[in-house]
Amino acid sequence: MSLSANWNFPTSISLGAGRISDVVAECRDLGVERPLIVTDPGLSALPFVGKLQADCLAAGLGVGLFSEVHSNPTGEDIDAGLDIYRQGEHDGVIALGGGSSLDAGKAVALMAGQTRPLWDFEDVGDNWTRVITSGVAPVIAIPTTAGTGSEVGRASVILDVESHEKKIIFHPLMMPKKVILDPELTALLPAGLTAATGMDALSHSLEAFCAPGYHPMARGIAVEAIGMVKEWLPLAVRDGQNIEARSHMLVASMMGATAFQRGLGAMHAIAHSLGAVFGAHHGMLNAILMPYVLKANRSVIGKDIAWLAQVIGLEHSFEAFLDWVLSLREELEIPHDLAAIGITPDCADHIGKMSVADPSAGTNPIIFDKKAYSTICLDAIKGSL
Repeated sequence: MSLSANWNFPTSISLGAGRISDVVAECRDLGVERPLIVTDPGLSALPFVGKLQADCLAAGLGVGLFSEVHSNPTGEDIDAGLDIYRQGEHDGVIALGGGSSLDAGKAVALMAGQTRPLWDFEDVGDNWTRVITSGVAPVIAIPTTAGTGSEVGRASVILDVESHEKKIIFHPLMMPKKVILDPELTALLPAGLTAATGMDALSHSLEAFCAPGYHPMARGIAVEAIGMVKEWLPLAVRDGQNIEARSHMLVASMMGATAFQRGLGAMHAIAHSLGAVFGAHHGMLNAILMPYVLKANRSVIGKDIAWLAQVIGLEHSFEAFLDWVLSLREELEIPHDLAAIGITPDCADHIGKMSVADPSAGTNPIIFDKKAYSTICLDAIKGSL
């Protein structure tokens, strides 16, 4: 079944196969005459990116392309993209790709009219108030993976290569003005990346559900998204051309990012740290870490997870939910331990120090100390569940 819909929450959303053709109209609606496409090297070579550029040019838009975004976008990536943006006198950004390209595109748009350096807007204290709001360019976000949900986020995760830390750059105006969810673009994604990004979407909703803050709207969105992942992710992995499954996973991904306004937790605190040190895929890290963090948080989240298990069609128990996570990972061919992706035990102490300082640690159901984070990391490396 082909899905097509428009709605406004938390921004303007267009869903449907072929909706990438709406880009010119969306630029016109925002008053953007010279958009800069921000993407990665792999995507930039694909035919649909060339067609997007051709469509923009045919409509009289002065389109440009920046395609040097790394899989973990760096501050240098943002500086390079900003140079292209300013040289081309662009007035808006089309962020196209996975979470890395979306985060990079949003950061370039934020920096378009700023006088301070990027790190001055790290999500610490009231740094966000330093932003010259009139200088933030509008963003049209087009995800090509169903994982991060960055298309509806007000922040970007950027790697500081000097400190080897992933830092969160935040401002409310970083929320894209328009989002286009076109499942045909995600149909290009291989099964392995479909699985890893889909598990990332699950991790967002699951950590948002477990976070201790009071935000019933976000919690409700998280529950619905978890059920959607359960139903549609295995289908999307088995048959990449299943447009219905791809559509639902794009929506579930977006819902996960909407839900984590409630907070994230230890999965992301450790994944951010490991990603900064090892350069590993963020979604894969969350997928592997998931059961270890669930177990570590069990004393606080056990009853809620049992309720969640029943809501999504499992037995009413923590064990049933944990068993489902483990069986889903096995079905999707996600490794059981971090060692399988090259993470070594000698990093555990350092990762513990990094994780306890990560912003996501503050909304974990239990405020773990450095030793606890090191233990979780070591368990996940060894596969000791």
